[in-house]
Amino acid sequence: MGLSVAKGEAMKVELKHLLQDKDRHGNGRIYYRRKGQKMVRLYATPGTPEFLKEYEAARDGNAKPKANGPRNEIELAKPNSLRWLVEGYYKSAYFLTLGGSTQRVRRLILESICTGIVATSRGEFERGNLPFAEMRPKHVRQIRDEKLDKPEAANGRLKALGQVFAWAIEEEIATTDPTADITRLHGRDGGWHTWTVEEVRQFENHFPIGTKPRLALAVLLCTGTRRSDAVRLGKQFERDETLHFTEVKNSKTRAITKKKRPKAKKRVLPILPELREIIDASETGDLVYIVSALGTPFTPESFGNWFHDRCVEAGLSHCSAHGLRKAGAKIAAENGATTHQLMSIYGWETLKQAEVYTREANMIAMAEGAMHLIVPRKKNKESA
Repeated sequence: MGLSVAKGEAMKVELKHLLQDKDRHGNGRIYYRRKGQKMVRLYATPGTPEFLKEYEAARDGNAKPKANGPRNEIELAKPNSLRWLVEGYYKSAYFLTLGGSTQRVRRLILESICTGIVATSRGEFERGNLPFAEMRPKHVRQIRDEKLDKPEAANGRLKALGQVFAWAIEEEIATTDPTADITRLHGRDGGWHTWTVEEVRQFENHFPIGTKPRLALAVLLCTGTRRSDAVRLGKQFERDETLHFTEVKNSKTRAITKKKRPKAKKRVLPILPELREIIDASETGDLVYIVSALGTPFTPESFGNWFHDRCVEAGLSHCSAHGLRKAGAKIAAENGATTHQLMSIYGWETLKQAEVYTREANMIAMAEGAMHLIVPRKKNKESA
């Protein structure tokens, strides 16, 4: 965001890269936040010379932490507190080898844990200020259960906190992991909504061939790719009516893990006639099929938001780009695709992932073929 402030008596300047929010007490806060730089809190009143000095110092990388203000530097974290432990984790290879988007999500999760207010025998405290060594499984369950209404978010908290303690144990900072035996929650609906055939048809009726939303739907559904790959697909990947590309997922991962590090998958997919027809009838970019209003490639996040807005326009507010990948797998399985065929289409490495769809499809087929058996047979009343 930008903020206009007075400079002198008759001139105003637009200060860029400023973020405004409120703390839990409703007090306003202003931060300088620029990509590639650490977020810095500005304390002076906007429009004053002091504020401009703070802004310029943050912009030039010369900002210093304010000892009596809210914490925004590791030096202000209370030693041996949970916040202190988390800040140390941020500097570790466990965190720094994660992808950029994963780092951002991990920070948001851990910050929400640290800023939570908990009641103790000594009164109420911000969780991050409490000693990490006193954390027990019951405290971790409390952290999980704060997100009971969002099971995936609750499990994300367990995973993030578990990574912090895994690093701490390896560095001999902690001796136990209080998250180790905590049960994860089961999602209520299996994750993102899986589109039905009727919903796909509804979207197609709303956006005819030749429109950008219809092109996006076709790319997602006819390739089975994630949105991170869908925004990259284009003419440069075409070869003899097939698409040759390497998945974005795990392509640059250096994350430290005890499990075998997953490798990025090279994919070769035929361009279906239905997809070819829609691509040829649509306005595409020079390198990618789907472009933004500016004619530039989407980021995965902006594409997801844009596509959901189109779903809303089509009366499908509960649908998203994520659910189309699942829909394609479900449709393919119901049309007779085997587990190994699904693994080839979607780049899965284990039978378990594909069997979720083939098992459901087989149950539907078996039920259709056996439903007549639950009807009582008519007895032959004729005498022998």
